[in-house]
Amino acid sequence: MNSRSVGDRAPGGIRINPVVLVLIAIASVQFGAALAKGIFEQASPLTLAFLRVLIATAIFLLIARPRMTGRSARDWLVVTAYGLCLTGMNAAIYFSFARIPIGVAVTLEFIGPLALAVIGSRRLVDLIWVALAATGVVLLGALPSDIDLVGALLALLAGAMWASYIALAGPVGRRWDGMSGLTMGSLIGCLALAGPALVLSDGAFGQPKVWAVMALVALLSTVIPYGLELQARRTIKAPTFGILMSLEPAAAAIFAWIVLGELLGAVEWSAMACVIIASVGAILTAHRRRPLGQPAVETDPRPPA
Repeated sequence: MNSRSVGDRAPGGIRINPVVLVLIAIASVQFGAALAKGIFEQASPLTLAFLRVLIATAIFLLIARPRMTGRSARDWLVVTAYGLCLTGMNAAIYFSFARIPIGVAVTLEFIGPLALAVIGSRRLVDLIWVALAATGVVLLGALPSDIDLVGALLALLAGAMWASYIALAGPVGRRWDGMSGLTMGSLIGCLALAGPALVLSDGAFGQPKVWAVMALVALLSTVIPYGLELQARRTIKAPTFGILMSLEPAAAAIFAWIVLGELLGAVEWSAMACVIIASVGAILTAHRRRPLGQPAVETDPRPPA
């Protein structure tokens, strides 16, 4: 059975194609990102990143209770690095949003997972995908002063942390059962952000609107997509899932335009197309070069917190 024939049943017995579930999840995440940027005048990106992780951590703790006793130093080292990458990525991308359009930031962020997908490869086709993605970055860098250099570097930093998060997902999954690794990593990252966020909050924690919006963002960017993607992954093939996730930059640009009025020009859309095509190509060629009988590597393309 495959994703085209099975589908998933929503409450009430309605059959929903898993591709639709993933597309809804993508829309939910990017709608949440646009809502968060909409209150940057009321709170700093660091405060908002902390609130998002705080609320997500509370949700995870309701679902999973990690076993903390009897753990080795290696267990704690791996999950700590995992949690710091998770929350560091969120903070870096929010700071990037404050300086450059969301669509551009998410496009640059995607360079991280793309680089991870082709790292170490000497195949010509993979070098082509790298060159295509680099063309997208060069196009963005060739723009006039509209694109802030610091904002672009922050987006690339978020992408590097995203790639590190993906690389650490395997070791964490082997050492921490179920959702316990994600929950503990999120908790560790939340604690790491707490001090700076409290110092720099400037009264934002006392604003009900900030809490309300970030609770909605946590719902849109964590609970809804995590549940939908978990359901979809039961039947959808990994390459299909990865290709759909490559639509994230375009979805980010569309929702930033709808919610915030951020308009991208032809050059930005061309750069985005380069990165999306490179991402899809890398996913397809990585799947085709996998030796027969070797299971696909399970990765979590987008951190849920």
